[in-house]
Amino acid sequence: MDPKYAMRDCLLATTSPRTYSATAALSFNFRPRGKQSGLVVALSLAVCLVGNSVLAQTASGLDPSNHPVDQASKRGKTSDRAAKLRIDLIRQTIRPSAPPPAAGPGVPFVKRGNADKATQTRRQKTIDPFERYNNLREKGMWLNIPGPADTIDQDTDGVRSALADVGIGYIGWTHNSFANNQLPNAARSTIANQLYMGQNPTFASANFMIVTYDLSRFGIADGQIVVGAEQQYWTWERPGPDRVGINTLAYYQTFFDRTLELKLGYLRNQNEFTGTLFGGITGSNMSALFQAGMSTNAAPTPAVNLKYNFDDRLYNKVSVQRSISPDGAYAHITENPTGLNWSTANAGILLVEEAGYKSKAAPGVADTWLRAGVGLNSSRYTNLADPKQQRESGNNFHYIAADRQLWQIDASGTPSRGIYGGFSIMGAPPDLNRISQYYELRLYAKGPFDSRPSDLIAIVASNTSWSKFAVDAALAKGQLVHRDTTAITGTYTAHLAPGIYAGVGLSYIHNPTSITHTPQTEHALNLLVSTLIFF
Repeated sequence: MDPKYAMRDCLLATTSPRTYSATAALSFNFRPRGKQSGLVVALSLAVCLVGNSVLAQTASGLDPSNHPVDQASKRGKTSDRAAKLRIDLIRQTIRPSAPPPAAGPGVPFVKRGNADKATQTRRQKTIDPFERYNNLREKGMWLNIPGPADTIDQDTDGVRSALADVGIGYIGWTHNSFANNQLPNAARSTIANQLYMGQNPTFASANFMIVTYDLSRFGIADGQIVVGAEQQYWTWERPGPDRVGINTLAYYQTFFDRTLELKLGYLRNQNEFTGTLFGGITGSNMSALFQAGMSTNAAPTPAVNLKYNFDDRLYNKVSVQRSISPDGAYAHITENPTGLNWSTANAGILLVEEAGYKSKAAPGVADTWLRAGVGLNSSRYTNLADPKQQRESGNNFHYIAADRQLWQIDASGTPSRGIYGGFSIMGAPPDLNRISQYYELRLYAKGPFDSRPSDLIAIVASNTSWSKFAVDAALAKGQLVHRDTTAITGTYTAHLAPGIYAGVGLSYIHNPTSITHTPQTEHALNLLVSTLIFF
């Protein structure tokens, strides 16, 4: 070996701990030629040995028994046992038991073992370019709004990244829906006299923008400020009316290692309690709770919510909320379209409590959510048994709901995909509420097809019982009345592209109007079409 190459290899050995064992083995395979050459080689070996001795002091797990015998020891025997001992010690020092793969000039590449491959695979799987935005999504809700990965803009031109760098996150979406009765003789009317969705072709649009600011960067556990706005438009004004105003203005943080969650501000508790399907046009009808004062997306109200997590599944959540108008959401929005007013006429305080058990899907573990809640409202309501009396306080509601994954389609890949079943039961006093009871059964599938892993199919059957006092009052006036409304709805919601959903469905409704009807409005078969776009 040329002395200059021996010196190069020793230099590599002292500067690169991943190659020192290979180069040290090569240094024993030369034969010196001449005194000058021997002197150079001796010096190079001295440098090499010193460098390897320093590196060897930081290595662990050396096993001399596994080291191959170097070739120099086979060319001759020595009678000096001390010299042999020194050679053995040197060999043990410079040759570790499990040398890492060679890297560097003049050293061939060696493939990593299975353990290194597994480590590399795990690292690749855990790298998610959108994971950094998770902490910027709105917290404290049951509603699972898609993250930035499922938006049409994602991180175009780096705007979302630039905002995230300073602690700002955002999500916006537009939900547009259309309903139209397909039965003949549907008693079409003017918009002003329309009695139910779909009697005339009915279009609605709701547009949202939510912005969050991360306070955990200042040491506040999970701290977050949320500001949101909403704009809605209806061709049929009654379920509206049209408005532009706040959707939320909230502060959130946790205590005691996330055992306690606090959220306060202008909140929409329809996204904090009860839970409905997220499919745009499918899900539980929460009108029984809205009439009893629970705040909505279009009617946020001041509230303080506290959630206590007994563990990662059991919880209890309470709210002290300013009730929406006791005359309903329409009256509330008409009086307070921006949502910024502290209160509306005759509105009091609503107390809500919900206890629940919630576990997420995992391989072999079914997704389960059980919850039950009650609400007490101090607002002053009109007594339906005798509307001429003074308004009364003491309204309340109760509900029980459950959803359970019945079958996992892809347990090892995406455990949440599968067939689900669920029910909801809601009730309120019939003397203060037009809806006295609501029952629902639902069967739905998330990701029903391998080729469509993000789609949703749902079949929902419901029955709404109307207040017996309101029905009797209308009957006394000689009107044609009904005591309940029954509906069966089937929908398919397709995930067409990142951030784009489209839904289509049919809904058969027996007695689609509220309490009173005509022979022409006794049945409806509504075609339902919707789009949902996130950005």
